[in-house]
Amino acid sequence: MEDNINNNDGLIPELNLQTPLITGGTTGEELGDGIINDVRTNKEINHVKDIYEKTKNEIQKVIVGNEDVIKLLLAGMFTGGHVLMEGSPGVAKTLIAKLISQCFAIDFKRIQFTPDLMPSDLIGVTVFNLQTSDFTFKKGPIFSNLILIDEINRSPAKTQAALFEAMEEKQVTVDGTSYELGTPFFVIATQNPVDQEGTYKLPEAQLDRFLFKLKVNYPDLASEISILKRFQHDFYQKETQKINHVLTSSEIAGCLKIIEKVHIKEELLAYIANIVFQTRNNGNLYMGASPRASMAIMKTAKAIAAINGRDFVSPDDIQSVCFPVLNHRIILSPEKEMEGVTVQHVIKEIIQNIEVPR
Repeated sequence: MEDNINNNDGLIPELNLQTPLITGGTTGEELGDGIINDVRTNKEINHVKDIYEKTKNEIQKVIVGNEDVIKLLLAGMFTGGHVLMEGSPGVAKTLIAKLISQCFAIDFKRIQFTPDLMPSDLIGVTVFNLQTSDFTFKKGPIFSNLILIDEINRSPAKTQAALFEAMEEKQVTVDGTSYELGTPFFVIATQNPVDQEGTYKLPEAQLDRFLFKLKVNYPDLASEISILKRFQHDFYQKETQKINHVLTSSEIAGCLKIIEKVHIKEELLAYIANIVFQTRNNGNLYMGASPRASMAIMKTAKAIAAINGRDFVSPDDIQSVCFPVLNHRIILSPEKEMEGVTVQHVIKEIIQNIEVPR
């Protein structure tokens, strides 16, 4: 199978991830601050871009549109983050997560959150073994590589809190014993923004664990027509069985190392810090973002740059991730919320009022 990255095409073994991504050589394209773009760098960056393109093409065998959602999901996974997807029922939130797991050939578990779901149903439970007269730990579904949590806001706070340690420290503790989770480990959670009855709003501390909050909108008319044409003879979505593997779980870490070394100028680091700082000093907001948001913008801007085939971050990369990083981390003041001011409007206004580094 020619499209399969498992064949490597000689790329993975040749990547020397210990070699500095940006070197001070005398060839290549010179960046604004005198740093030189190495030829080997281009090969590494093109490898990340190639993975994105192949993954997008595989997913779009089934999914129509949603290219921005796919790009941000992969940027989140490549930087080791978790993603919250919000949208009305039937906009393919669950399906996109399943298709990504097929593309990456990783272990996948889907957990439907319900009001009666207990923490032990998620992380596992200690049981008594009569044969050995000893207690053994029976692992729950969270011990997987990619966890899809459907309707995360339908379980009470006790069950939601069971995710805290897993998402932040990639381990769970049961009866005083800690158990490491799989590598890689990603959580994709979904929620419906309309439902209120039978739901439990996620606390700010839980929301902050998510790298992105992505809004999945309804398709436009042309896209909906394309969906009907694609599945008019495929009622059971058999196309999902034709998704090819693009990347193995062990190779995801290689992408992370490449993205880590993408260059970002000090002026752009100050730009990120200033954006986040302004959320803490804004009359429209009751609560601003923490330094965790600054780190998230920096990491994902690097990932977007690599996905776009560049080994350096641009202001556009930063601006493209500001809304998905910040929209669930800041809270409008009650007065502005009553006036109909939106979080999106506030973030856009903050970006427009800050001078973009040249």
